[in-house]
Amino acid sequence: MRKSFFLVAAFSAFAACSSKEGSQSAAGATGGTLIFASSSDADAIFPPFVTDITGRMLEDQIFDRLAEIGPDLRTVGDQGFSPRLAQKWVWAPDSLSIAFSIDPRARWHDGKPVTAADVRYSFKTYVDPKVGSPVAPTLTNLDSVSVRDSLTAVAWFKKRTPEQFYDVAYQVVIFPEHVYGNIPPEQLHTSDATRKLVGSGRFRFVKWDAGSRIEIVSDTANFRGRAKLDRVIVVKTDPATEKAQLLSGQADFMEAFPPDQIAKLDSNAFARALAFPQLGYTFMAMNVFTPKSKTVPHPIFSDIRVRRALSMSVDRVAMLRNVFGERGRLAHGPFPMTLGVADSTIHPAGYDTTAAKAMLDSSGWRVGPNGMRAKNGRPLRFTLISATSSITRGLYGVLLQEQFRKIGAQVDFDNLDPQAYLPRMFAGDFDAILGSYGTDPSVTGTKQNWGTAGIGGQNFFRYSNHTVDALLDSATSAFDPAKMKTYSSRAFQTIIDDIPAIWLYDLLVVNAVNRRFDTAPTRADGWWANLADWSVAPNKRIDRDRIGLAQPKP
Repeated sequence: MRKSFFLVAAFSAFAACSSKEGSQSAAGATGGTLIFASSSDADAIFPPFVTDITGRMLEDQIFDRLAEIGPDLRTVGDQGFSPRLAQKWVWAPDSLSIAFSIDPRARWHDGKPVTAADVRYSFKTYVDPKVGSPVAPTLTNLDSVSVRDSLTAVAWFKKRTPEQFYDVAYQVVIFPEHVYGNIPPEQLHTSDATRKLVGSGRFRFVKWDAGSRIEIVSDTANFRGRAKLDRVIVVKTDPATEKAQLLSGQADFMEAFPPDQIAKLDSNAFARALAFPQLGYTFMAMNVFTPKSKTVPHPIFSDIRVRRALSMSVDRVAMLRNVFGERGRLAHGPFPMTLGVADSTIHPAGYDTTAAKAMLDSSGWRVGPNGMRAKNGRPLRFTLISATSSITRGLYGVLLQEQFRKIGAQVDFDNLDPQAYLPRMFAGDFDAILGSYGTDPSVTGTKQNWGTAGIGGQNFFRYSNHTVDALLDSATSAFDPAKMKTYSSRAFQTIIDDIPAIWLYDLLVVNAVNRRFDTAPTRADGWWANLADWSVAPNKRIDRDRIGLAQPKP
């Protein structure tokens, strides 16, 4: 209730304000306020540390890359990429360097020019071990960035690869050296400066009230043109409240509207559906180490036979239908089917409770008088954690609990607030965990999430197999698309055979947006790719759309 009250109070405060600028916005082509009701706060927005979807959405509005990937998400070569901070680029004859010419009009939100030194500083920060960026494993082929002159940054590569342009243009978000450069690298994660962001994007940062609210506003002086909306406000609330606010018009946007209630959007006066097939998949990961330990084997999940038995005890097709009806998309493995190298012929072992029970018997987990299994006096019992920010994962947690009970495994399902869930995920403080990965459009995302080099970064589950590492290296080095897919498929199958997780469903979500918004095309790596071009027609605006860019007085 407190969160709901905060929203209403915030709208009242905005509606009470007016300004000359606000009146002009209401009459022109620009203006409008988007209230994004979210069940999770951002974990980080400063580019080297972003790991969650809310942080990524905001990062992409506040900061820029050198070039922007095309709508088809082509990662080989530079075709399809369009200029952003770089107005052009020139390849060296041997393809081992690319000279990026910075647009001389580009400015940071504090008015200072964007320079080649900022590009060099950004790269050095990403790869500095003292920073510990989860993006670092994707940049291993990028040797260095040099400054030819104030507006020319040269990216140098260790070897020629199919995705070397993608590596620097997609993975490296540029941020200002004059703002962050004097902060010791090991202190960036805790510095107050990385929560008061200065970027070059079409939105600029205003305020972050941790755990409750984040506001960004249009950068009216932006060299690429101001964002059409005046402001975007992310307000953290619980899933039930965000849905109620969306359907009543208090909020304007919600990610992943509950699949069993999508029909309500067809007739709702305020909200409509916005389908979003994305680069994401959901799974139940099993920790092969004792919680918080990096060396002590887990008493249950260190045995691959137990992981295989649990995987075979899950009727993934029935669960998919139960939660999504006809809208679901079954996961095939550690990749979404929207990925360019996806392979529909790959799939985990099928549903077979008879074989699952026999495998548990043979590995020493025997059924006791109460129907539950134990081995050497230890019950087959573990805790499964999830985050309340995902309604569907919450539903899956209950279904998995019941499926495992049928083979004699007791599961304690703990659905946590995201602010409690994320630290436990980062620390490996769990037995099993329901998680979702929104991966990159390249197989490099698999390296980041399941490769050995990703441990300590975005390989939160500490899975390691050097055969997988070698196959993924071969995939990212292959210029022939067929060979790239072959190596990727072998890597995917090897991960599946190791059973670090039970693959559940691909993320094919329906977001919900207020009907007064004209939206721009989405992209599979983020519905927010063109958020700066969303708009509200003047004749559809409500009070909070007419405020302009003036800030409410205290």
